[in-house]
Amino acid sequence: MNGPDDTSGSGGPDGPGGQDGPDGPGGPGEVRVPGEPDGSGAGGGDGGRGAPASPGPGRAPRIPLPRASVEDSGLPLPALPEPVLPPPLRLEHPVLKSLLGAWALAACSAEETAAVEEHLGDCGACADEARRLREAVGLLQRPESLDLDPGLRTRVLDGCLTRRPPRIPVPTWAQSYDAETARLDALLQDFGDAEWHAPVRLRWFGGKEATSRRTTVAGVIAHLLAVDGLVALALGLDDPLEAGGTRDADGKGDRADGPDGPDGASAADGPPHALGTPARRTEAFWAGTRRPPTRSVRGPWREQSHALVRTVSFTDGERHGAMPVSYGGFALPLRDAMLDRAFECWVHAEDIAEAVDYPYAPPAPGHLHGMIDLAARMLPETLAARRRAGLAAPAHHTRHLVSAGRPGRSLRLEIEGSGGGQWLIPLDSPGAVGSADHEVAHVALDDVEFCRLAAGHVSPEEAAAGQVGDREAIRDVLFAAASLSRM
Repeated sequence: MNGPDDTSGSGGPDGPGGQDGPDGPGGPGEVRVPGEPDGSGAGGGDGGRGAPASPGPGRAPRIPLPRASVEDSGLPLPALPEPVLPPPLRLEHPVLKSLLGAWALAACSAEETAAVEEHLGDCGACADEARRLREAVGLLQRPESLDLDPGLRTRVLDGCLTRRPPRIPVPTWAQSYDAETARLDALLQDFGDAEWHAPVRLRWFGGKEATSRRTTVAGVIAHLLAVDGLVALALGLDDPLEAGGTRDADGKGDRADGPDGPDGASAADGPPHALGTPARRTEAFWAGTRRPPTRSVRGPWREQSHALVRTVSFTDGERHGAMPVSYGGFALPLRDAMLDRAFECWVHAEDIAEAVDYPYAPPAPGHLHGMIDLAARMLPETLAARRRAGLAAPAHHTRHLVSAGRPGRSLRLEIEGSGGGQWLIPLDSPGAVGSADHEVAHVALDDVEFCRLAAGHVSPEEAAAGQVGDREAIRDVLFAAASLSRM
C-alpha cells in the first residue's frame, strides 16, 4: 500500500516507512493506514490513543486500568487556590445614608447591605437613623392573625340594624347563640373528610374527677344537634332524634365506651323522646345511626340552629323567654337555655379547632359576659346539690341558718377581662341573697379561664385564681363551677 511516504524501504520496528517490525502487534508486513492512530487497525499496540476499534482475529480487547487516585496514594492533597472575593463596595457617606431606607425594607443588594452594615458600626448618627427606620417598618408590617375578629359580625350587624331596624328582631338573649353557631359553621365549611373524622375528646367534670368521651368532629356536631333538640322540643319543633335514622340490627352504633354511656345509662333504655338528659340523647343519636357521623350531619345541625333563632324571634321575647326547657334532671328558662347552648357551641368549637390545629377566638365581650352571668347565677343551686350529695362542706357549721331572701355568707367572684364583672355568691342557701356585708372570701379569675373551668376543661385545683378568705368556701365554689359542666 502506497502512502505519502515511500514504503519500499526497510526500517526498524517503527521505521520511516510506517511498517511495523517482525515483532509488531500487527504481525509481519502489516502497514499502518495513513491518518490512523497507532494500533487503531489492530486494536492494540502502544499507539492506541484514538477511539478504540474492534480487535483483530484471535486478539482479545485490552481494557485500560483505572487511574490511581491521589487519595489512595497517601500523598498530601494539592492545595486549592484561595477563592478570589470581589473587593468590598466603597461608597461615600451621602450614598450610604440614602440607602438606609432601602436597607430597613431589606431591598438592598448583598453588596450594598454589607457596605451599609459596615458603615453603621462606625457612624452613630446613621445607626440611630437606621434603628428608627427599622422600627417604622415594623409598624407598617405589624403581624396579625388571618382570622376575623369574633366581634366583627356583631359590629357589622349592629351597624346595619342601626340604619335599617329588622322587621322581626332577634331577642337579645338569643343573639349569642346566633353568633356562635354562625362562627362554628364558618369553621366547618372548608373541612375535608380527614378533618371531619379527626379524633376529639369531649371533657367535663364528673362531680369528683375529670371525665372524657372519645368521638370525632362529626360526632361533636351530632352531639350539639341532639342536645339543641331539647330547646327544639320546648318550642314545638321536630326532634332530631326521631329523624336521625334507625338503630343497627345489633343495637350498636358509633360507640367507644362500651354498651353503656358515660353516665351508666344505655341508649336503648326507652324511646328517644324519653331520653331527657343531654348525655342520653347524645348516646341515643350516636347509636341510632347506621354509620359513624360524617359531614352530612352539618346540614341538619345548621338547619335546626336557624329554626331555633327564627322561632324565638317570632315569639314574644318577654313572655316566652321564661318558658321552661327541660334538661332531664333540671330545667332552665328559654332565655338561659339559649345562653347555655351558645356557651356549649363555643366550647365544642374550641375542641374541634384544637383537633384540627386551628386557632379559635373567644366570643364577643357582651356575649361572653352573658355566659359568665348565667354560670354565676347557677352556682348557688349547684353548690347546694353538691352538699346534698356529700361532695361539699355542709352549711350547718355557720352561726345561724339563712332563710330564703335573707343575706348570708357570700363569696365575691371577680371575673377579669372584657367579659367580666363581679358577683356575690350566697354560700349557705340557694335562696339567700349575696351580701357584701357578709363577704367571707374573694376569688378572682380571668374570663376565659373561668369559662373553661365551668366547661370542665380546667380542673378546680389547676384554675389560676387569686384567693383571699375562707379556703373551704373557695374550694367549694371552684368545684361547684367545674360541676356545671356536662357531656
